[in-house]
Amino acid sequence: MRQAPPVTSHVASRTHKFGGSSLADAARIQHAAQLVDDGTQRRVVVVSAMHGVTDALIGLAHQAQRGDDWLPGWQALKQRHLDTARAVTGAGLDAAIAADFDTLHTRLVDIAPRAPLAPAESAWIHGLGEVLSSRLMHAALGGEHAGWLRLDAREVLVVHPGELGVAVDWEASRRRLAAWRSTRDVRQVVVTGFVASDAQGRPTTLGRNGSDHSAAIFAALFESDALTIWTDVDGVLSADPRLVPDAVCLPMLSYAEACELAYFGAKVLHPQTMAPAIQRELPVHIRNSLNPDAPGTLISASSTAASAGASGTPVKGLSVAQGLAVLELSGGGLIGVPGTAERMFASLHAANVSVTMISQGSSEHSICCVVDAAQASAARAAVEAAFAEAIAEGQVQGVTVTPDISVLAAVGDGMVGKTGVAARLLSGLAQARVNIRAIAQGAGERNISVAVAAADAQRGLRAAHAAFWLSPQTLSVGLIGPGNVGQALLRQLVQAAPRFSGDHDLDIRLRAIANSRGMHLADKALDPSSAVDALAGAEPLDLERFTEHVRAEHLPHAMIVDCSGSDAVADRYADWLAAGIHVVTPNKHAGSGDWTRFQSIQAAQRRGGRFRYEATVGAGLPVVQTLRNLLDTGDALHGIEGIFSGTLAWLFNKFDGSRPFSELVLEARALGYTEPDPRDDLSGTDVARKLVILAREAGLALSMEDVEIENLVPPTLRDLPLDAFLARIDEMDTDMQRRLGDAQERGGKLRFLACLDADTARVGLAVPEPGHASLHGQLTDNLIQFRTARYPDNPLVVQGPGAGPDVTAAGIFGDILAIAQTFGARA
Repeated sequence: MRQAPPVTSHVASRTHKFGGSSLADAARIQHAAQLVDDGTQRRVVVVSAMHGVTDALIGLAHQAQRGDDWLPGWQALKQRHLDTARAVTGAGLDAAIAADFDTLHTRLVDIAPRAPLAPAESAWIHGLGEVLSSRLMHAALGGEHAGWLRLDAREVLVVHPGELGVAVDWEASRRRLAAWRSTRDVRQVVVTGFVASDAQGRPTTLGRNGSDHSAAIFAALFESDALTIWTDVDGVLSADPRLVPDAVCLPMLSYAEACELAYFGAKVLHPQTMAPAIQRELPVHIRNSLNPDAPGTLISASSTAASAGASGTPVKGLSVAQGLAVLELSGGGLIGVPGTAERMFASLHAANVSVTMISQGSSEHSICCVVDAAQASAARAAVEAAFAEAIAEGQVQGVTVTPDISVLAAVGDGMVGKTGVAARLLSGLAQARVNIRAIAQGAGERNISVAVAAADAQRGLRAAHAAFWLSPQTLSVGLIGPGNVGQALLRQLVQAAPRFSGDHDLDIRLRAIANSRGMHLADKALDPSSAVDALAGAEPLDLERFTEHVRAEHLPHAMIVDCSGSDAVADRYADWLAAGIHVVTPNKHAGSGDWTRFQSIQAAQRRGGRFRYEATVGAGLPVVQTLRNLLDTGDALHGIEGIFSGTLAWLFNKFDGSRPFSELVLEARALGYTEPDPRDDLSGTDVARKLVILAREAGLALSMEDVEIENLVPPTLRDLPLDAFLARIDEMDTDMQRRLGDAQERGGKLRFLACLDADTARVGLAVPEPGHASLHGQLTDNLIQFRTARYPDNPLVVQGPGAGPDVTAAGIFGDILAIAQTFGARA
């Protein structure tokens, strides 16, 4: 096997620590033994129990206490170690392992059912896994013949309980280690992790996950130059990968950053591991024994090289502490009263309640802290007792407890003195609709902590992780209406996806698709190139379930793209927006339909998700945005006029009398310029809807009933079945030819225009004055003129192709990206 590459320059001595996952079986143990061959002169290897063994030993002790049959579990555990030992070194360890298990057997027999187990006896049983593991690793390294010694940590490591956990008696431990070394040539040694002795020589442990602490302790006792902790991940990650799959491995951390992340639950590190390393300025490497080529994470005293995380962000990582509650003491009598905080926290200390986070406003009206949920009742009782008199007199309103709380912490040395860090965190949470219950930042500026509802924790963590560019901004998307425009959008998503995920930190994740009959909901993501095919076996359409699926709690942002043209779907917009779901659509019903519904949508947008509908008016042209910019900058609208239909633009650009009008309509239908039923275009209704949308955008309470609409389809043809209409479409020609002739006699041309001014809202045929911009459009060009106070005589014109699925899809895509930018995507 290839030796693991060094992470830092050569050191004279190194301590290695292997966790249980790195020692899960014989193959892993032999692999770990090869990783130790790092070229150093002196090596110390600290080992945990094999994976799952400590839990099994604890289970055996509990079974013995309950009077249950523990023998099958004991036999299985013994056989596992014997099998592993034989795979590592033949039968050389059988006797030693059998003796250890015989002793365990005796101790389990001696446990009196339903009687308390002495702490020393419990510690001996719980720590046997490390003793067995040290034998296996010692043998895998070649044993004494290869110059390796084995040390049971209980012979030298002396600890005692402390206020902050287990504390090391360094003087006694150094003295005992010196005595142990005095009779041995100690250059290479395997040490049991997790276990220790108290001052009376009785077995004890460093607590669950204490092997990392053991490694740091023995690195200090043996005066190693570096400590490598081998685990089953590539290093310290920017967030818990179970909650944030896009979490990245951090190449470097300072001790302060590592301590913060460890306290808030970074699973790779035990919080107490850092103390011995900090005291000796010992560099600590976190590496993956299953992927030794990965460089891992270096934790050191210097933070200059590690001051910024991925993409230059000041935040290195984010962690979430769960299972908490907010305890709040409030009342006007607290204002300006000295000693309030002291009395509150003294009462919590007396009740042995640990405080995770503290927050108090400058008004001093209330003070709150975050405590473990299991201690919330005791904490409340303690504080109520401490302020009983003030509560009785009404000076203090009382003590409230808010359960189901998580604390999200952003950590990084690069936050120190950096403006805007808190703003970016809070903005990211706000965009994901995560409400903050309390906030705290230490004077060291390396940590900003916020308390949020537990139900929002994962969504908040992902939003914050993306806000600091540690992972792409993830947008959960549901598409309704995969017709021509919807499919064009899917094609554009396929083409753009690599660019956005690579250059713009944006992950547009299509998770649901629906048509009028059915829907398909994907657990992870749909490939846009084959999303329509997923509807072949679709389940019946249920917009409630569709909505719930798109608005996944584990994803920070959600959007529904409605390409359906359905009035019933438009009825859902207000509810979606109120729930924080962004809506993008070319569907004109919401913007031009029922006035009350339109007002509800506008109100929901102000307090919830964003509503973008650029494609409702000019396909991919920036018509709505141009009008919005004019009005937002203080301009006054005098009138709107123009060609709002690419279909009608093409027809009247082509209609010069050389060919019948009906023939042009049929050609436009064949080219895909018209709706399947051309009467939808010829009726003028679509143009009227666009005019109403712009009028409402300008603040006018205009509805379709207020618009004078000229329908080009003769009354006799309007209600026919489509086939019958197409068979008789030439009945339109006589009147259209007459209208054209009248225009030509006046030296003009026909155009289908929409007009809005102070007195009129009209769509229909017109003969524009010479020089009118509509006379110079190209084929399917839309052309919209805005006459405003700034542009009174020479109107501002927006012109370009206004028909076709590709340009409409481009308008929709533009709206998607515009919304993505509001929550931090660099699109």
